[in-house]
Amino acid sequence: MTSMTCRYEGQLRCQAVHAPSGRDLLTDAPLDNQGRGEAFSPTDLVATALATCILTIMGITAERHGLAIEGSEARVEKSMTSTGSRRIEQLTVWITLPAGLEASQRQLLQRAGEGCPVKRSLEGAVPMVLHWQ
Repeated sequence: MTSMTCRYEGQLRCQAVHAPSGRDLLTDAPLDNQGRGEAFSPTDLVATALATCILTIMGITAERHGLAIEGSEARVEKSMTSTGSRRIEQLTVWITLPAGLEASQRQLLQRAGEGCPVKRSLEGAVPMVLHWQ
């Protein structure tokens, strides 16, 4: 089990501390929701968690199979609902793998990325579209 402590700092800003490492990060409410937008919003972190989880799981798989995927990228776009309860409407991710991988290696990495824990946790609650490049 991993623990994080989050504290409301005022003016729609929070500080979160990762207990095992002591590292911290700030969140701000976004500009379109009464905030300053000076840091990741909580929903930005959800989108970022998806993209970095895909890359991390692909990295684990790549290391296991002796593949070099340094430089792989995932760009994520988050859309919010414009009516009703404010929530994430969709997450779209573009994943770019390095050139030079064989088709079977790309398939292996894609299967690994598609099965990342964040994606599995969000399935059924947040529509996600992954584009593999």
